[in-house]
Amino acid sequence: MTGRNVKLFLTPLLFEEIIASQSWYSSVYSQDQLQKQFSGQTKTILLQTLIYGSYPESVTTAEKIQYLTNLVSDYLLKDILQIGLIRSPETIRKLLLLLAHQIGSEVSVNEIANNLRVSRMTVERYLDLLEQTFVIFRLPAFGTNLRKEIVKSNKIFFWDTGIRNALLNEFSLNNFRSDIGQLWENWVIAEFAKKNLQSKNRKNLYFWRSRAGSEVDLVVKQEDAAIKAYEMKWSGKKTASKAFIKKYGASVELINNNKPFIKL
Repeated sequence: MTGRNVKLFLTPLLFEEIIASQSWYSSVYSQDQLQKQFSGQTKTILLQTLIYGSYPESVTTAEKIQYLTNLVSDYLLKDILQIGLIRSPETIRKLLLLLAHQIGSEVSVNEIANNLRVSRMTVERYLDLLEQTFVIFRLPAFGTNLRKEIVKSNKIFFWDTGIRNALLNEFSLNNFRSDIGQLWENWVIAEFAKKNLQSKNRKNLYFWRSRAGSEVDLVVKQEDAAIKAYEMKWSGKKTASKAFIKKYGASVELINNNKPFIKL
């Protein structure tokens, strides 16, 4: 009946849920204690999650690559095509590959349309379909000054990095793989997005970039209009955007692989 339904969203597993399933885990440990006492195990699982994703079976199965390859083939390239009545399966395959290569970058629909040799309207329809079926999600730009900030752009991320890697057939567990920074940004922002989707009090998530080139990976706008900002770097340190701090008076928190437990 109208007004009496409740929507429940089952996202891929959160990292804390994956850790909680380990034999050495105990609820008596805080997240800080887990990071200190089990840092080796935690980092190993973190890298595996980054590469193979967070679908329950991809976490538990020993045949992770086979599972993900079949999942992409059976779900993405069959079910979604049927759901959306896609007449050109090859176009949406190419679109997914373009998106997989571009995670963490601003997406130009016009550029994608030109590359695929289809209309902008077709690309928009396919993006809407992929978003409605929880393959991807869009992160809009945050800003208040049209002249100095990018405010009409979007970044596109995958809900699950394992799906992204399966599309590219790239399952290297190398800490120094060339796309580790992009993967880390996608993974962290997806963790925020999953927590936000499951929250009763949802917040607005953005990225920020000035026209001068200063950037912040994630901006979380609270209900009281206060904002929190985050930068993602797989390892090491990253200098926070002084332009953002000066303009909005908010600190920018660094999230690296030593801090994998995300708090919204």
